[in-house]
Amino acid sequence: MAFRLLVTAGDGIGPEVTREAVAVLQGVFARADQQIVVTEKRIGGVAIVNDKTPLPQDTLAAALASDAVLLGAVGGNEFNALPPDKRPEAGLLAIRAELGGFANLRPAFAFPELAVNSPLRTEVIDGADILFVRELLGGLYFGTPREWNRSTGEAWNTMRYSRGEVQRVARIAFQLAQKRRRKLTSVDKANVLEVSQLWRATVQEVAAEFPDVTLEHQYVDAMAMHLMNQPRNYDVVLTENLFGDILSDESAVITGSLGMLPSATIGGKVNLYEPVHGSAPDIAGKGLANPLGAILTGALVLRHSAGMESEAASVETAVRKVLEMGFRTPDLARGAASGFRVLTTAEMGAKVREVLGL
Repeated sequence: MAFRLLVTAGDGIGPEVTREAVAVLQGVFARADQQIVVTEKRIGGVAIVNDKTPLPQDTLAAALASDAVLLGAVGGNEFNALPPDKRPEAGLLAIRAELGGFANLRPAFAFPELAVNSPLRTEVIDGADILFVRELLGGLYFGTPREWNRSTGEAWNTMRYSRGEVQRVARIAFQLAQKRRRKLTSVDKANVLEVSQLWRATVQEVAAEFPDVTLEHQYVDAMAMHLMNQPRNYDVVLTENLFGDILSDESAVITGSLGMLPSATIGGKVNLYEPVHGSAPDIAGKGLANPLGAILTGALVLRHSAGMESEAASVETAVRKVLEMGFRTPDLARGAASGFRVLTTAEMGAKVREVLGL
């Protein structure tokens, strides 16, 4: 049976980077003598312009009928004046909620070849390999009531979690830790927030089911510092929605660029995959975008939805090989020594396919 992939390329650089990821996936499936059927639909700003909504119903229907969804990025400055529930980002939040994925996996690992791009010393980041597990359907982003009352000049959001919501994402984090280095760090603000006190107590309960995994707790403000001065101390990092969003983006300094970070959202009806970076409208259409985060996101599609572990590893190896060969996109070339060859978005995608032998 063919693997059904829905592509929602979105806005800005989304179509450019997603195009390269899809080309890699098509080549990998073909070499494995497997069939992949790619369908394209709109989401975000492009959907607002064409369909008057950030998440058209036909996009959602196609997503629910697929084996996986690959999303580029959403957003644009021209939509900033719209109410929050009408902006491109509302489409992203809506599709996450409808697909039901509650565990967002965000790997962040050091590429030795990109050490020059990190503001951190090489000896600090060398060997760092962290997997963030971010709860994605609760917390401030989805809690109610929420409102911006323009007449009174007040606004409020609600951070809300149930014990069951914490249990299910914690179990996934512990299971992933069992396959890695058997260490899990849970991040909260339990010294101040009641929600974090529930979070910590529940994670501690779930830990009893995984005696082979070492659990530690960190406050989010301390964790933000520790990520920068001792990232090698961490394996799997479990966080609630807002903290996970911030900390995983901070970890881009370990990889050397936000354009290198992939992500996968699992646990729901259909898994959703997207690179961590945004739509970067200032460089859209110029061939300057880094497609490696999207290509590495494609590797997560192979691993978590297609069940093609060896093929996923081959894509990740190919990305490292391209970097070892001295090829860079502009975001990776800043401050780099001479001798590196700077490629366009399409050229970088082609180079990865070449190394893969596709």
